Amino acid sequence: MEKRISQLAIALTVIGLLVAAYMTVYAITSNDSMCVGSGDCKTVNNSRYSKIDIAGLEIPVAVLGVVGYAAILAVLLFEPRIGFLEQNGTLAFFGLSLIGFLFTLYLIYVEIALIKAFCPFCITSQVAMILIFILSVIRVVRQP
Repeated sequence: MEKRISQLAIALTVIGLLVAAYMTVYAITSNDSMCVGSGDCKTVNNSRYSKIDIAGLEIPVAVLGVVGYAAILAVLLFEPRIGFLEQNGTLAFFGLSLIGFLFTLYLIYVEIALIKAFCPFCITSQVAMILIFILSVIRVVRQP
């Protein structure tokens, strides 16, 4: 069962990483043809909440997604190969996914309450992160 949980977590993380990479390209290029579905994608990505100011540099939120998903994927892929992660991988996976989950809750709030617009790519990433977090909780609970 643990192997299936890890495989599912990897698949969801890859999906999240691909969506975050796609949205990073959109954020950098502002190519509106990349927004499929509703016009809400453009609304969300043009909002003041779509970027975070870090040391005077505006970073698209999607870049944070790429970094977060890449970190989770690295933990999952290297867990069986690196001694530190063999012992602490479950906790590292949980910690990273908890941060992603809490940030996802914030982004859901922003979309619903503040922007009142829904980007299908954002929703895909949000669902992936919520499921990743659930899998991390299952792993922590099952850990001996």
